[in-house]
Amino acid sequence: MQIKLESRTAIITGASKGIGYAIADRLVQCGADVVIAARSDGPLQEAAAKLAGRKAGRVHAVACDVASADGVRKLYDAAMQAFGRVDVIVNNAGVSAARPFADVSDEAWQDDLDLKLFAAIRLTRLVWPQMQERRWGRVINILNVGAKAPTARSLPTSVSRAAGMALTKALSAEGAPDNILVNALLVGKIESDQWVRKAAQQGVPVEKVLQDMAGGIPLGRVGRADEFAAVACFLASEEASYVTGTAINVDGGASPVV
Repeated sequence: MQIKLESRTAIITGASKGIGYAIADRLVQCGADVVIAARSDGPLQEAAAKLAGRKAGRVHAVACDVASADGVRKLYDAAMQAFGRVDVIVNNAGVSAARPFADVSDEAWQDDLDLKLFAAIRLTRLVWPQMQERRWGRVINILNVGAKAPTARSLPTSVSRAAGMALTKALSAEGAPDNILVNALLVGKIESDQWVRKAAQQGVPVEKVLQDMAGGIPLGRVGRADEFAAVACFLASEEASYVTGTAINVDGGASPVV
């Protein structure tokens, strides 16, 4: 299947590295104009330079903190100034936060909700009217498998991600009459910088960390960011024109919940 996105513009948050960068890379290769956002300007500009080297879709980078309303507004305004429209949103911003219930303060709860839930709410709310006007839009919320199957010591992330899944379903019903399709992708174990850091902390090769992680995955290995990005690209395209209100596990079969 060859996916073409030449006429589309996308915003991807948390896109300087990892899954967010991989999604941006895939969309750019398919011809989309892409706005990438992250907090740190240095890594973000490096990512933008690499994406520009694809010589396909155009790339614009915006350093901002989407955990705040002002940061989301800055991102939206910059995207509109750069490309004049937004067709696709990938709400990917977030960092791992998994602790026992008693160890999570009010401040930690609020910080997690601001970054993982309210960022998606605020950005989607800004873009929604133009999607309605054109009767075409794609919203992709990046969550994790804990949204469906939370475990002990998985707070506050499992709760904020579960809220993101509810947001996905509610928005899909509201957006359907205007051809705005809203879906979620649930992350399992995917190769990323956090496992490189974990390996360094343990003083072992990253390959050993990934091998140990693969033990509970039916496919027998940790996934790659580009594999995750391929599913996101499909959902962003016209090829997924009858897919909305779903929460798809991208986890090699590891989740106990479909």
